[in-house]
Amino acid sequence: MSEYQYYEFLAVDRPLTDRQQAEVRALSTRARITATSFTNEYHWGNFHGDPQAMMERYYDAHLYLTNWGTHQVMLRLPAALLDPAAVERYCVGEQVTAWTSGEHVILDMTSQEEEEYWEEDVERSLSAIVGVRAELAAGDLRPLYLAWLSAYGAWERDEDAFDYSDEDELEPPVPPGLGSLTAAQRALADFLRLDDDLLAVAAEASPAAQAVGPDRAALSAWIRDLPATRKDALLLRVAEDDAARVRLELLATFRGKNGTVAEPKPGRTVAELLDATANRRHAREQQEAALLAEQQAHRERERAAARKRHLDELAQDVEAAWARVESLIDTKKPRDYDQAVDLLRDLQAVAYRDDRIETFTKRFTHLREQHLSKPSLIKRFNNAGLIPD
Repeated sequence: MSEYQYYEFLAVDRPLTDRQQAEVRALSTRARITATSFTNEYHWGNFHGDPQAMMERYYDAHLYLTNWGTHQVMLRLPAALLDPAAVERYCVGEQVTAWTSGEHVILDMTSQEEEEYWEEDVERSLSAIVGVRAELAAGDLRPLYLAWLSAYGAWERDEDAFDYSDEDELEPPVPPGLGSLTAAQRALADFLRLDDDLLAVAAEASPAAQAVGPDRAALSAWIRDLPATRKDALLLRVAEDDAARVRLELLATFRGKNGTVAEPKPGRTVAELLDATANRRHAREQQEAALLAEQQAHRERERAAARKRHLDELAQDVEAAWARVESLIDTKKPRDYDQAVDLLRDLQAVAYRDDRIETFTKRFTHLREQHLSKPSLIKRFNNAGLIPD
C-alpha cells in the first residue's frame, strides 16, 4: 500500500498577502494555494515545510492526515481570547500540546491509530472542524476537553499508550454542554476518534449547555458606552480587513476576561472514566444483543406464521397443487422445475403435519417413475431430499 499524506491550512482571520503567498509557494510547487488556503497531498515523498512554523507565521487552522493512521488538527488563536493557562489544563503528552508564538496561542491535537480501513471524504474534515476555533475564542472549552478525552481514550485501543501512573491523573474542568455538542465539536470528536461511550460517561458530569451568544440589548448598551477613541481604533482595524478578530475581541471583552473559564473542581481519574466506559459499553452491548435476539425471534415468529398460513391454504386443495406440479414439469423448463420442486416440498410438509405421509410418498414415487427420463428434474428431486423411502 502506497503512502498517502494530506496537508491543509486555512487563514481565517486575515487572508495572506501576495508576498506571503509567494513565501508559502516556495515551500511547495504543487500545492493549491489561495489567499485563504494551502492544500497539498503526497503519494510519495514528503512536504518540506514546517507546519508549526507555517501556523506561527501565516495560518489559523491546519489539518494533517495519513493513511497510516495520523489525524492531526492545529488551531491558532489570539492569546487575548484563549488563555494559555486554561489550555495547559487540557494538554496530554504528545497528543494535546500548546505553545505561544508572539500574541497567539497554538493548539495541536493529534490522534494516532493504525488504520484498518480508509474513511471516505475524511480530507474534508477541516471545513467542518474549523468552527471550534470561534467557539474557543467565545469561551467554549468543550473542544479542549474533547481533545483531552480523546487522548486518554486511546488507552482502550493501545495499552502501551500511557504509563500506569497516569491512571490517577484527574480530569480537567468539565465544561457544560458535553451532552449536546455543536456540529463543529462533533466533527472534531469524530476526527480524533473519540469513543461515544467514553463521551457519554464524561457528559454525566457536564451541566446543561449555556446560552449561545450575548444578550443583544446588553451588548448594544455596552458598545454605546465604549470610548470614542476605542471605537475609532476598532473601526480602523475592520477597514484594514481585521473584522473577524475585532468581533472576537469585542465579545471576549464584553463577557469579561475571566467569565468563561470554569473553576477547577475535584474531577474523576482517568481510570475511573475508562472503567465506567467499559461498564457502560458492556451494558450497552448486552442490551443491543438482547434487542437483536428479540427482533430475530419476532422475525422467526412472523415467518412461521406465514408458513403456517401458506400450508393451510395448500391443504385446502391438495389436488389442485398436484395438478400444478404436473403442469410445471410438462413445460420442461429449468425454472418451472424449480417451482415444481418447491411445491412438492410444501406438499410433503402438509403430509407430515396431517399424518398423511404414506399417501404423499406413494404419489410422489409414482410421479418420479413417470419422469425418470428427465435427469435434470430427478437431480432436483434428490437435491431437495425428495427421495422416496
